[in-house]
Amino acid sequence: MALLLALAERHPELGLVLHVAHLHHGLRGEEADGDLAFARALANELGLPFHEARVDCGAEAKVNGKTIEEAARHLRYGWFRQLMASGEVDAVATAHTRDDQAETVLAKFLRGAWTEGLSGIHPVVEFAEGRILRPLLTATRAEVEAYLGALGQSWREDSSNRHLTFTRNRIRHELLPLLESWNPQLREHLAQMAQLARDEESWWTAELAWLAPQLLLRGLPVRGGGRSGGEGVAVDVTRLAALAPALQRRLLRYAAAELGAPIDFPSTEAIRTLALFGKAGQKRELAQGLRAERTPRELRLRLVEAQAQGLDAAVEYNVAIPGEVAATAFGVRLWIERIEVDVADSGERLLNCDAATLRNWRPGDRVRLRYSSSPHKVKEVLERLRVTGSSRKMWPVLEIDGDIVWMQGVELEPTPGIRIESTSLDLDA
Repeated sequence: MALLLALAERHPELGLVLHVAHLHHGLRGEEADGDLAFARALANELGLPFHEARVDCGAEAKVNGKTIEEAARHLRYGWFRQLMASGEVDAVATAHTRDDQAETVLAKFLRGAWTEGLSGIHPVVEFAEGRILRPLLTATRAEVEAYLGALGQSWREDSSNRHLTFTRNRIRHELLPLLESWNPQLREHLAQMAQLARDEESWWTAELAWLAPQLLLRGLPVRGGGRSGGEGVAVDVTRLAALAPALQRRLLRYAAAELGAPIDFPSTEAIRTLALFGKAGQKRELAQGLRAERTPRELRLRLVEAQAQGLDAAVEYNVAIPGEVAATAFGVRLWIERIEVDVADSGERLLNCDAATLRNWRPGDRVRLRYSSSPHKVKEVLERLRVTGSSRKMWPVLEIDGDIVWMQGVELEPTPGIRIESTSLDLDA
């Protein structure tokens, strides 16, 4: 409401032709019907073209293993892009505020994001079809409500924003107020962090576009000089060691992404350690079929098919609790230990288990990601990680008493009574 009225007041001087768009998400029944009618009536009052559509978020979430929040966002932005692709609008403005920015940055931090994740909600997002704009990103929710109050304009409230089953709502209503008791300026500081992260990422993107072609080597070295064709990329370890750690990490992540295998912080550190301190012939098998190999002069990265590693279609390791396992088929080492929990804890059932199974995932497996309100299909999680080929088939999970409690590359909800740690496994040539 505030975004629409502010733009309607100033659109002549800004040279804008305004349209109003409202997506009914297929949730909240009559309440959502009322939202649609309210938005339509205001657009008519202002004499603006009105676009509306209906989707079924519940079905989208169920079919694709997404949370309701994820499904709603996917469908909403898909519709925005359709509107821009149709030529009826050139850009779409959304009313995200500084409060939304703070919640997003905190959520990303809790999930263990790199700086690109901490950049939060971007003021402008470029799609092939057009741009998404966030004009109110520096305004607070309180300022938005005060503006509407001064105009005497009523608005609608989404009742689901009070449901604590949604991660964002828990952050909004529980975590942020608690943290603000320590620092009342927290929301402002999180918004500033997002701006700093965006600027950092912009600089690094330009810097790597210039540096990477100079430092990354394609193919294999040949006698007499030069390099032959071949898969993968390499970097001279002496030149890598001369770089600052921040650039070392960025370069290695850039190289892995070029191969279609983006890596997390532990994997980045594992191959950086291999490059700087490893011995010739040492290897590390990482997520998504990525192999790092140390030669006397280079660190080489390439994708390795599971069949080439001599892996069977199904691999299982039995792991004692407490205990550890070196799973060469998956390139990981796991430690499992017991931790004390309250006797009333829901994890008491797991405390009686004395064994776990480390295996490759199977169709139908589901996991509960940390800070997520519902289980996700492992298949969908792998798609988000962009895991393809035979490495996808061999992706490891840890099962205890029928529940998957660990999955490589993602953080799951903690298991009461159990602590699991993992690291990449050194595989000597």
